[in-house]
Amino acid sequence: MTSRFEPGRSSAPSSRQDELAPEDSPLTNAELVQLRIRVIALENLIIALLAEAPDRQLVLARGMATYISPRAGFTQHPITLRAADEMLSLVDRADRYLRPPTL
Repeated sequence: MTSRFEPGRSSAPSSRQDELAPEDSPLTNAELVQLRIRVIALENLIIALLAEAPDRQLVLARGMATYISPRAGFTQHPITLRAADEMLSLVDRADRYLRPPTL
């Protein structure tokens, strides 16, 4: 059985059970565990890629964190603020690794 997160899964229901379970239903414990595993893997891949990224890409990544932060006069949404902080954290963690010298 494939989860709803599997690539290539048809959006058409394959059984009566799928018809009864809306896509916005709460995730099962197994789905949450799988999602956490994938997020950890993606974070570490991003750190590895950023560790060898040129300075201009690191500046771009930091700029994107600033871009998603709420602007003055707008609601400070906690999840957006945490996402921006996490982006900066990933760049900072990547910076701890030795980068190869540029030619």
